[in-house]
Amino acid sequence: MKLVYLGLFAALQSASCAVIKLDNDGTPELGSDDSTIVGQVGAKSHVTFGDGAQGEFKVPLYLKNGLDPESKRKQRMERTRRMKNLAEKPLLNNTAILTNVKDYYYYGYIGVGNPPQKFSVVFDTGSSNIWVPGEACVSEACNEHRRFSNGSSKTFRSSPQKIQIQYGTGFIAGDVGVDTVQVTNSLTLHNQSFAITSLEDKTFELPRSQFDGLFGLGFTGGAEGGIRSPVDTMLQENVLKEPYFGIKLQKGSELGNGEITFGSYDKSYAGKLEWIDVYGNIFWAATMEGIFYGDEPQNYLYGADKVNAVSGSLTPEEKARASRKALLDTGSSLIYGDPYSLSAMSARIGANVLTGEVPCGSLSSLKPFHFVIGGKRFSMKPSEYIFHDPASGICEVQWMPVSEYLWVMGIPFLQAHYTVYDVKSHKMGLAPIQH
Repeated sequence: MKLVYLGLFAALQSASCAVIKLDNDGTPELGSDDSTIVGQVGAKSHVTFGDGAQGEFKVPLYLKNGLDPESKRKQRMERTRRMKNLAEKPLLNNTAILTNVKDYYYYGYIGVGNPPQKFSVVFDTGSSNIWVPGEACVSEACNEHRRFSNGSSKTFRSSPQKIQIQYGTGFIAGDVGVDTVQVTNSLTLHNQSFAITSLEDKTFELPRSQFDGLFGLGFTGGAEGGIRSPVDTMLQENVLKEPYFGIKLQKGSELGNGEITFGSYDKSYAGKLEWIDVYGNIFWAATMEGIFYGDEPQNYLYGADKVNAVSGSLTPEEKARASRKALLDTGSSLIYGDPYSLSAMSARIGANVLTGEVPCGSLSSLKPFHFVIGGKRFSMKPSEYIFHDPASGICEVQWMPVSEYLWVMGIPFLQAHYTVYDVKSHKMGLAPIQH
C-alpha cells in the first residue's frame, strides 16, 4: 500500500505562537510535569477563505536523549552514515534540480548565510515560510539533519521573534533570523526572514524525511509570524528576470526526478498553458467548479451543482466566494478532497470506497477524470490517478478524504501537469506534462 506522506499543505496550519525557554543544558524548561506546549486559544485549525474556526492544539516535545559521551559518539557516527546516503544535487543557473523520493515528496537544495550553508528543502507551494534546523535544536530530527550555524554567517541578523508552525502533519518551533538565501546559482535573496528550529516533531526524522527543511512558495498572506514570503522577496528585490517560476515533477524516481525554474519557465509549454486566476493572496489556489468522468455529464464535485444553479443571479465575485477551491500543492503526496465527491468517484471506477483499492485488471478500461479549475478543464489519465505497486500487486486511488471544502491538488495531479506561477499577476498556467 502506498504510504500517505505528510501533507505539508498549510490549509491545516496553526497560526499561534509560543515562547519556548531553554535550560542551561539546552533542553526545554517545562512547567510541573507537563510535557506539551499548548497553543494560544484562538489559533486557526485550518485556513478558510472566510471566517476561520477557532480552537487550540497540543504538540508533544521530543527531548534530547543520549547525553553521555558514548551515546553522542554513536549518534554522530549514525548521522554521518545517513547523510552520506543523501544525494546532493548541484544548483544550476536559475533551475533547482529536485530529487523524487518514491513519489511522496521532492526536495532540492538552497544555501543559507554567507558563506552559504547548504540545506535540502521541499519547495512547497502550499506554505509560505522558510525553515531549517538550528544548532540549538533539541529534537532527534535535527540531530539527523544539517543544522544552521548563526555564528558562521557574516550576514546573519538575529530577531527576538519566536515562531511555531503546525502543518497537516508535522510541527516545528524556533527563532526567526534574517540572512541571504541562495536559491540557485543565479538567484540570491539578500534580506530574507526564515525560521531556525529549536524543536521538530517525529514527522521530520529519518528515514521518513530525507530533507532538512522547507522553502514555502506561497504569498506573504499565508506566512506564519507576519514574515515576508520568499516569493514576495523575489519581487521586492527584483531578482527575477520574468515574474514566473515553473515546476515539473516527473513520476517515478527513475525518470529524472523534477525541476523548478525561477525567473522563467520551459517555453516549449508556452502555447499549451491554460491560465487561471489565483483566488485570494494566501496560496496558489483557484476556484473549482466540477469533476467529470470521461464524457459523462454528471458533476462529481459535491455542492457544485447548487452554486451553478444560482450562478445567473451571482456576480463573478459572489460566485468565486461560493465555489469550492483547489490548491496546487507540491508539498502534499496525494489529492485531498471532500469525502462525498471522492466516494462517488471511487464507486464510479469500481474502487473499494473504504480502502481505495481497485482491481489492477480494470485499469485498461478506465477513463480520465477531468477537474474544472478556474473555469478550465484539466485531465488525469487512469495511470495518473491510480497508483500501481508492482511488488504487492495492489492498485489504489491517489486521493484521500478530508472534511474541508478546500481541495488539495498534490503530487499526482502535478505529475500530470507542468505548472507555471505568475507571482506578479497572481495567475497559474497548466499544461499536460510532456513525458
